[in-house]
Amino acid sequence: MSRIRENLVKPKRFKVRRLKTPLIDLAIKYFKRKGYKVERDVVLQGSSGLRYKFDLKLKKDNDERLVLVKDWKRTVGVNVAIKLDVSAADVGIYNPIIVSEKFGEHIISYAKRRGITLITRSEILRKLR
Repeated sequence: MSRIRENLVKPKRFKVRRLKTPLIDLAIKYFKRKGYKVERDVVLQGSSGLRYKFDLKLKKDNDERLVLVKDWKRTVGVNVAIKLDVSAADVGIYNPIIVSEKFGEHIISYAKRRGITLITRSEILRKLR
């Protein structure tokens, strides 16, 4: 009788990459946890007659806010803030919010002057823990 030797094959180890949760979903969860009622993909008409699309519209008591979510790998620049500022003012809802991975220095200074809130993914993840 011959002995049959079984070769045990070790399973290969693969790197498991965690897929990032889309930033819009994190933002919705974050704002709901803060007590806001959240509407997604809102189109509003401004006093100029132009129509604007916002990613989120938040409502809590008498507070209404518009949110723009930029899930980009690159830095968000000041042009995004200026466009949001103008469109939010035209609609009549002030102090908008921009959610993104990272912001440039010009958008940060513009946002401080104009009352725009900037929130990063890392801030949201910290608060959701």
